[in-house]
Formats: sequence, C-alpha cells, structure tokens
Amino acid sequence: MKAAAKVLTDPVCGMSVDPETSPHQTTYKGELYAFCADGCKTAFTKDPETFLKADAPSSAHMQGLVALPVIQSRGATTASAAKLQGERLDLPVTGMHCAACVGAIERSVGQLDGVSRASVNFATERVSLDYDPKRVDLSRIEAAVSSAGPYRLILGGLGGIERASGPVSQSADEVAAAIRVEQYKTLKTKTIVAALLSSVIMTLGMVSPETIGATARLQAVLLWIATTPVLFWCGRQFISGFLAGLSSFSFNMDSLIAIGTGAAYLYSVAATVFPGFLQASGVEPVLYFDSAAMIITLVLLGKLLEARAKGRASSAIQKLLALQPATARLVLDGADGVDGEERDVPVGDVRVGDLLAVRPGDKVPLDGTIKSGRSTIDESFLTGESLPIDKGPGDTVTGGTFNQTGAFQFEVERVGAQTTLASIVKLVQDAQGSKAPVQRLADKIAGVFVPCVIAIAAVTFGVWMVFGPSVPMALGNAIAVLIIACPCALGLATPTAIVVATGRGATRGILIKSAESLEILHAVESVVLDKTGTITKGSLQVTDVVSAGDVDTRLVLAYAAAAERASEHPAGQAIVAYAGGRGDMLETPSEFEALPGKGVRARIGDKEILVGNALLMEERGVELGRLVDGAAHLASEGKGALFVAKGGDLVGMLGVADTIKEGSAEAIREMKADGLEIVMITGDSEVVARKIAASVGIDKVMAGVLPQLKAEAVAKIQKSGKRTAMVGDGINDAPALAQADVGIAIGSGTDIAIEASDITLVDGKLGGVVDAIRLSRKTMRIIRQNLFWAFFYNALGIPIAAGILYPVFGVLLSPVIAAAAMAMSSVSVVTNALRLHNA
Repeated sequence: MKAAAKVLTDPVCGMSVDPETSPHQTTYKGELYAFCADGCKTAFTKDPETFLKADAPSSAHMQGLVALPVIQSRGATTASAAKLQGERLDLPVTGMHCAACVGAIERSVGQLDGVSRASVNFATERVSLDYDPKRVDLSRIEAAVSSAGPYRLILGGLGGIERASGPVSQSADEVAAAIRVEQYKTLKTKTIVAALLSSVIMTLGMVSPETIGATARLQAVLLWIATTPVLFWCGRQFISGFLAGLSSFSFNMDSLIAIGTGAAYLYSVAATVFPGFLQASGVEPVLYFDSAAMIITLVLLGKLLEARAKGRASSAIQKLLALQPATARLVLDGADGVDGEERDVPVGDVRVGDLLAVRPGDKVPLDGTIKSGRSTIDESFLTGESLPIDKGPGDTVTGGTFNQTGAFQFEVERVGAQTTLASIVKLVQDAQGSKAPVQRLADKIAGVFVPCVIAIAAVTFGVWMVFGPSVPMALGNAIAVLIIACPCALGLATPTAIVVATGRGATRGILIKSAESLEILHAVESVVLDKTGTITKGSLQVTDVVSAGDVDTRLVLAYAAAAERASEHPAGQAIVAYAGGRGDMLETPSEFEALPGKGVRARIGDKEILVGNALLMEERGVELGRLVDGAAHLASEGKGALFVAKGGDLVGMLGVADTIKEGSAEAIREMKADGLEIVMITGDSEVVARKIAASVGIDKVMAGVLPQLKAEAVAKIQKSGKRTAMVGDGINDAPALAQADVGIAIGSGTDIAIEASDITLVDGKLGGVVDAIRLSRKTMRIIRQNLFWAFFYNALGIPIAAGILYPVFGVLLSPVIAAAAMAMSSVSVVTNALRLHNA
C-alpha cells in the first residue's frame, strides 16, 4: 500500500503544497521547501530568513490580512496576534485581468452559505467580504475564488485560523506585493521577448521567399516557429485564463484574446500544413502568424503600461505606511536597565505606557502625550497644514509626524491598529475597496460584455462567410471584433478614479469613508454648518458678569462655576476656567444634571443652582426682570447670555462669546462662489446667531434649534428637494450628520460625531469642506469622461471591426490595429484618472 505523500506548507503564503506535484521547489540549509507559485518561491529565495524567523508561516511577519501598520505588543504570542476580531475581511487577489473577473469572483464567493457580502475592486485588486466564520471557513472562500478562474486569494500565514478585521499585520499584502513585483518583472520580460520576435515575424512576413532564399512553404514554417513561443509562452496567461474560465463557464478578456489569437494561429497552421487542401476546398490559405504575434505583443504592452499606472494610482497607502519609522528610542526605567538610558527597539516592541525619546529630525513613532521637552512638529501629512506646530508638555503627538527643531520625551498611548496613522490607512483602504453606485452599473455591464462580444464575433464570422468574398476575410473580421472589445476600460473607469481621489484626499487631511459618499458629495446643493466648533473655535470666554441686584458679582461667578464643574459644554468649561483664573474657590455640587439646549442644574448645600438660557429660567419659573434688556444688549454684540439662579431666584447673568475660526469666512465665501447654499444651525438665540452669521457672510440662519431637533432641521431642507451636507463636531451633531446625504465631521470633534459622518476633516478647518466638494466634483467629472470613453470606444470600435464600413467605403479594421486600440483604451482611462493627483 502506497504511503500518503507528505504535504508541505508554503513558508511565504501558508498554503498547503504537495511536493510531488508542485514544480516550485527549493532547498535551503538542507531542507526542502515547496511553493504554490513561482512568485512565492522567488520571494523566499531572495530572503529566506525573513520567512523563517518564527514558526512559519504564522510568524509576526506573515500574519496579517489588511494593509495596516499594526504593531504587535511586546510579549504577545503569534497565536494571540493571529486571533482577529469581527467578521469582515479585506484581502488581496492576484490573477485578475479585466472587469469581467470582478463579477466572476463576486458570484463565486457570494453564493457561499455564510458570506453576506463580497465586493471586488479591480483597480486595487482586493476583495472585501462579510462572512460568518461559524458557517464558512476561509479555506472554502479561498477555493471559491480559485474556482472562478485563474485567481488566487492571498491569505498570509493564517491557514486554518479564524480571520476577520481587527488588529493585524501586513503579511497578506506583503506576499501579494512580492508576487506582483515578480509578475511585473515577468510581464516586462515577456513583452520584450514578444516585441523582438514579433518584429522578426513582421519583417519576415513582408519580404518575398526569394529574398531570403527560401520557398513559400519554408517561409511559412519559419513564421510558425517564431510565432509559437509568442503565443504559448509570452501569451500563456491568456490561454490559461481562458481554459480556467471555460471550466466554470466564466468568460473574460483572456477569453477574447485566446479565442482571437488562437483562431488566427490555428488557421495559419492549417494554411502552412495543408495549403493544397484549403485551395481545393475554395479557401484561400492566408497566414495570420504576424497578426497573432502582434496582438499578443500589443496586449502585453498595454498590460505593462496599465500595471505601472495602477501602481501610481494606489500609491497613497504605501506613502502613508512609509511614514511610520521601523524603530523607536525607548527610555528605560530601573526595571529594564539603567534608569534614563535610551535604547533603539523595533516599533513592534513598544507598548502603551512606555516612554519614548524623540530627537530633532526624527519621525514620531507612535501616538502619545509629551512629558518633557519642547519642539516644533510638522503635521502636514495629518492635517495638510504646511506650517509646523509648537508642542510642549501635555500636548499630544501623532505617529508618522516629523519632529523638526527640539527634543522631547512622550508617553505612548496608542499602538497598532489604534494609532491615528493606522486608522487613516484603514479608512482610505475601506473607501478604495467600496463601490460607488455608478461603478455597480459598469460592473454589471462588464459581466455580460464578454459573452455578448463572443456572440457578435460568431455572427460576424457567419455573415461574412455567407455574404463575404472569402473565409480569411470572415475570420479576420471576427478576430478584430474579439480583440478590439475592451471590458478593462469599463472596469477601470470608476475604481481607479476612486482610488486616486481617496488617496489624494488623505494626503490633504480629508478622510473619505466610502466611494458612495464621494459620489453623492458632488451633487450637494445645500451645506448646513453647525456654529460652535465648526464656524467658531468652540472655545468660549466669559466677557461679562452682571448682578441681578445686591448680590456680589464674585458670588454670581462662584455659583455658576460651581454648578458647571462637571459640565462638558464649552460655555461651562469657560466659566470654570475664568473663575479658576481669578483664584475663586469652587464648591463641589452634590447633584449635577446637564439639560441639553438649556443649561445645567446643580445642588450646592440645600440650594438648587440653575445656569442656562431664558428657556430654562422660564420653565423653572425664574423671573428675569431687568436682565432681559441686559441679555438683549449682549446679543447685539454677538455674545450669549447665561442666567444664574439660586433657590428659584435670579442672582445674575454671565456674558460669553466665541471667536470665529481662522479661514471660516473665506471658506464660506468660496462655497457660495461654487453655487452652494450655506445654512448656519445653532441653539443660540436669533440675535446672537444673526450677528455671527453676518460676520462670516451667511444669510440663512436656523437659530434656537435644540440638539434633538437638528436632524429634523436637516430633513426639512432635504424635503425641499436639495441634496444636503451637514458639517459638525459635537455629540449633539451626530443625528444630523447621519440624517444628511453626506455628513462631514470636524476632526477635532468627538468620536461619536466622526463615527456618524461620511467624511472627516482632520485639521478641523472649514476650508476642508471646500476641498472635499471640489475633489468630489472633479472625481465625478473624471469618472464620466472615463465611462463615456469606455462606452463610446466599444460602441464605435466593435461595429467597425465587424466590417460595417466595408460595403460603403471598402474599409476593414486589421486585427493588429484592433489590438493596439484595445491596449491603449484601458491605459488612457487609468492615465486620465491619475490627473486627480493634482486635484
């Protein structure tokens, strides 16, 4: 009985490989290693130790699924690092050649029981899916991808371990990157070889046999010999892709090229071997070796140019990942060594609470708070602001930013997937993996495009066989139809533009969560701006303290500050800070209650203290008396009035004022110049709101709106038929941000507001709203241009290739010209999208 063959694990990607059947093998330090593909073998042979540092393939280098700069905490095991949270995956896929591949993979994976969503992005070559690990494991998903065609899901080193989104490393993307580098090198080599052989074939085909001292038969044989490696080695990917798709009744661009060049090649072989038989049958023995070779060459050249352009399109994530340094300067405590000694350690060994030192010219490795020292830090990658920021003790620093002049030490607060840089990369990657509505239509068309083209080619051949002058003409027209059709242009038109736009936005401090948000934003007609923290700085100052009678103003301030001690509202914090600055001692209230949109209630001793607006006082039966006029005077100066009551009696009033953010007025002016309606929404009184609105050039104001009613106010604008964007920064803005067609959160705002939004402005300035809308508009303009070109090209090219002009003008399209047109169509779409780099 034959023993079962030993199965080896690919040390690069973690796949199980049978060494008896795999041709990709190597020996290192006396041990045999087998690989699933040549790309993995090449990556291993370049640096074996990288993949053998831990128990391959589950070493820290090979664990991840998503391209996040995630750091494994010191002391964590590879097993614990491999345990992932959630049920969402974002993985690289190799082997896709055109838009039809997208539909094939989505259908194959989407039909699995347990997979609720599968979305493939052709431009980034990634698949994003939601799945239930209890119902479907990753090996079945991997098999489903492979069964759809010549595709491979890159898993990294987590074979058999439950996977989902969460803190992970970069292994899958590193493996995919290594494979793609090798694929690009191979593609380049094949393109050069095909070009050289095709030039020989074209030259040999244009001269008479006598010129080279040969017979016509020998010349045909020489052409046959030269064309064979072009078709079966240089163009092997098209043939293997066609055969793989054929087994699953899935057709793509490979099918068109393989059928077209294969038909030309086989007909030419028949004309070479059986010329007499063809002539006796009334068929002219024409050779198409030169056409077959040039088609392969031109398509390979187009693929080469396309790969380079796609690499540039998706460069934003690589640039962001490169911002994080590989090492950090750890300040040791007594337990780790000499107290205060500095030691360089891998960033992956740093944990929360560690103290790191940063010197002039260093990159800040992780997020934290400065404990000692001062410096100026370039945060341009984070905010898009070119001017460096002065930082000192108590200020936060962000990993990936650049330290300029000073030295400081900071305590680490976030590592791994929790860092700001990791979050930005994840947001950009999610956006690039999402699909805009217009892309879904293009993908549906591309899914049925190839079968339709094959049918048109068959009809073309049949019609010209019946009504045309010769078989070669019918064959040539059918081949031209197959070759000129380009589903790639359709598939790349939208995702490439989305990839470039989201990457460009990230470098300017505009984080776009989805392609759909980017598409909707271009159609926005009305922009609703929350006042506090959006138009204004949100840092209020006390400007006036007014007594209601004989009460000392210091006592009025003390009552208000004591009541506001636990408040998180900017007005309350301003009152506490103002009282503290005067040296007043504040009592601690025994009870505290925040009353959204009205004020606060607190109990100090046996008395109830109220601090808030006129509505609160009216509800509690507090008479405002002569302070009504005082409040009106404050409002006329753009100040807010907060009344203070003790035990049901009014004791005084405070005036507070906010300051306008730098650049707010200019941003609003630019939005109005772009044809947008600007509306300011606030809980302030009408008088105060109008004063601030007028100072920044806003005409439409919605004042006195309680937090819970902001969403209704946005809905009211939407009901008038206007697409609406809401810009806000506070917790009370979250419902309105969610209600709006597009919610835009100020990055300096609360986590809840940012979570509820579709777009986040990292630097917190309104100018980012202008930039985001303009980026969206330019992106949609590029997408429309791409889709128009893709549809126009195919709508015009296919009929011409089929010979529609021949009866009137006697014009036929050469298959070689068709191949050149097809190659350039996809390249032109990607190149057009790259213009967004300058948006």
